[in-house]
Amino acid sequence: MYVVDGVEVGSLEDFWRVVGEAVNGPGGYFGRNLDAFTDCLRGGFGTPDDEDFVFEWRDHEVSRRNLGYPETVRQLELLLKRGHPSHGPALRERIERARAGEGDTVFDWLVEIFNDEVPGVLRLA
Repeated sequence: MYVVDGVEVGSLEDFWRVVGEAVNGPGGYFGRNLDAFTDCLRGGFGTPDDEDFVFEWRDHEVSRRNLGYPETVRQLELLLKRGHPSHGPALRERIERARAGEGDTVFDWLVEIFNDEVPGVLRLA
């Protein structure tokens, strides 16, 4: 079982660090963007390829608050800056929705990836 300490997750960048260290020890890598995280969950980057594993996200409500709409706006603005211009209109719309407290948050994105890629692997505690 891998333990994610939700108290240590104040931003998406913190999540990457915390989950990387939970799986691979201090300084451990386990993805630094949503696509890499998805790939890592599929196995071979510290998680076993051929056996079951569980992530227990302790104090997940703290993380839910910290990865809420303000962090979502920040992350979407970062994507807007470095993304392809053709994605701009959709990202700006998502930013406005997040500013209004609508739509998925960064926390929701992460939980969805856990549930879609490795169903049953995430336990919120």
